[in-house]
Amino acid sequence: MHRFLIRRITFGAAIVVLGAFITYAVLRLIPVSYVQTQALRLSQFPGSKSYQDWIDQLNAMYGFDLSIPAGFLRWAGNAVRGDFGDSWAYTVPVVDHFKAVIMFSVVLQVVTLVIELVIAIPLGITAARKQYSKTDIGVTVAALMGISLPSFFFATVLRYVFAVRLGWFDVYGIVGRNHIFLNAWGKILDYANHLVLPAATLMIMSIGGLMRYTRTIMLEVLNADYIRTARAKGLPERIVINRHAFRNTMIPIVSYFSYLLPAMFSGFMITETIFSIPGIGYAGYNAIVQGDIPFTMFYMTFIILLTQVSLIIADMMYAVVDPRVRVN
Repeated sequence: MHRFLIRRITFGAAIVVLGAFITYAVLRLIPVSYVQTQALRLSQFPGSKSYQDWIDQLNAMYGFDLSIPAGFLRWAGNAVRGDFGDSWAYTVPVVDHFKAVIMFSVVLQVVTLVIELVIAIPLGITAARKQYSKTDIGVTVAALMGISLPSFFFATVLRYVFAVRLGWFDVYGIVGRNHIFLNAWGKILDYANHLVLPAATLMIMSIGGLMRYTRTIMLEVLNADYIRTARAKGLPERIVINRHAFRNTMIPIVSYFSYLLPAMFSGFMITETIFSIPGIGYAGYNAIVQGDIPFTMFYMTFIILLTQVSLIIADMMYAVVDPRVRVN
């Protein structure tokens, strides 16, 4: 197991480095020079340096005066020490702004994931047990709608119905206008009130895929020989489903979740932007739009690293849900 983890972590680290290099090369090869745009903006401040001085300083600071491999090695050397430079859009160190916004995304992720697990997996199992029934058709239609329709459609509908028409929630932001005057419990409720619609949007997007996936896997398991044998022995249906079928269903679902975590963090970009939630997705979107190369590099590397960490955790979880992996 230790050798497997060492090999897996080494392989994952190589992919992170390769992905970061590709991102750096793409940013360097973009026809529009964001360095020139940033230098022009900075040179217009009173008492600022000249345009050419800013060009030279920014190129030297971020290695743009070097070749792409040499510039990436300089960036990677600073990144290993935790120095990702200063954000051009937010005028603070990249790591500091990341720490300031990541908790909003983490809370949104945890809430969405818990609700998704509670709803999607039981519905997928129920649809498989009652194949071709009205319940199965309803779950399938709901799953296909969640998979097919884009996040901005759900976000727009939820905002119009529950924020504009009913007035139950605020349209934008993470806190209300009277947030500073509330007590501790009131502030928590204020945060929760503003996270309901974004969490609902993300849940609708992801719950369809998980329901559909769970239903498909459960149908395959229920048609297996050992399930027919368990039923032939007279075991109650509850034990057949919960003890025999569900455990084997969890094996492919673990693999599904390994891709769900980074996908949701990258998908936060649209949802957080629509609802003006100051999370990592919203920060990454603003960085890309404003040509903030330091934060864009950090954000893309963060998504690549999160993907590899999720895959490694999934490989470890296989041993928890499948005894055959522990034996091998």
